[in-house]
Amino acid sequence: MKPLQMVDTKTQYQKIKTEVDAAVIAVMESSQFIGGKVVSDFATNLAAYHKSRHVIPCANGTDALQIAMMALGIKAGDEVITPSFTYIATVEVAALLGIKPIFVEVDPKTFCIDANAIEKAITPKTKAIVPVHLYGHAADMEPIMAIARKHNLFVIEDNAQAIGNDYTFSDGSIKKTGTIGDIGCTSFYPSKNLGAFGDGGAITTEDDALAEKLRMIASHGQKVRYYHDVVGCNSRLDAMQAAILDIKLKHLDEYIAARIKAADFYDAAFAGNEKITVPFRAANNKHVFHQYTLLLEGVDRDALHQFLADNGVPSMIYYPVPAHRQKMFDAFGGSSYVLPTTDWLTERVISLPIHTELEEEQQQFIVAKVLEFVNN
Repeated sequence: MKPLQMVDTKTQYQKIKTEVDAAVIAVMESSQFIGGKVVSDFATNLAAYHKSRHVIPCANGTDALQIAMMALGIKAGDEVITPSFTYIATVEVAALLGIKPIFVEVDPKTFCIDANAIEKAITPKTKAIVPVHLYGHAADMEPIMAIARKHNLFVIEDNAQAIGNDYTFSDGSIKKTGTIGDIGCTSFYPSKNLGAFGDGGAITTEDDALAEKLRMIASHGQKVRYYHDVVGCNSRLDAMQAAILDIKLKHLDEYIAARIKAADFYDAAFAGNEKITVPFRAANNKHVFHQYTLLLEGVDRDALHQFLADNGVPSMIYYPVPAHRQKMFDAFGGSSYVLPTTDWLTERVISLPIHTELEEEQQQFIVAKVLEFVNN
């Protein structure tokens, strides 16, 4: 059996090596490393995949969130509503801009922001809702969008972990996550479902004027070179990464199918175990399994984490400390929040290896070790 990894990017690369190597060499031979046709072609192809009007590539997913808030005019002293159970980047960018994150609870089944908790958190200073599509499962966007329209709020989707997820509305219409709100933000960090060979990110919007502003902010606030109309930043997806991502984009649905197949295996193996709850899959969206995260009850999660490591099985805890309990948010009153569901989850979740190259023999070994500890 091959050694286990949380994500096997090397084997994935080997399967598309000829295409990737040729694309990388072509970029080097062109000597056009920043911008150019390779980047614009990837943006066009990603927009087509999403059935979206605009995709603005940028340097990483964190930048995507920051640029989104800047483009929407959300400023210091304003508030955005977001879950605390998320990777820190979601709320870090708000704090960086002086915007106050207002933390709300998540749904204990989907781990995504609880739409029922949002409206209670709205104040006159609220400008946006930032739902996070966590682990590959979509937040429940239909009621979130209804709340946003009712209160004239922006919606910025943190789609870093759910690219390719199809969300189905009550009328039967389907949209990709990242194209439902005013702006969608994604990351191409190497471990993501669509991962670069370095950092990368993208911003999606259907609004023409907003797209122009997003492009300007990502390029030092300029529309015409050396004429800077707004305060911006320097956030670019380089041509090398765009070339690689354009190839991998063609395989994205295949990658998602492989992850779902691996998740199905885990689900069947853990079925009926009272101490293990497998990931919930809502009927209105296609979970793309960026992570396969178990919810444990009556199990020493941290001891299991160590037991698996001792037996050559990698696992991760996403996330051991929620955002509202991080020291960086003390100045924003983070410690004053009472979020029992969030705290409950951080003590009980553990993620197992899941990726496109996971083999059944490897999964059998992983399952056997988990059950050996849980049932002991």
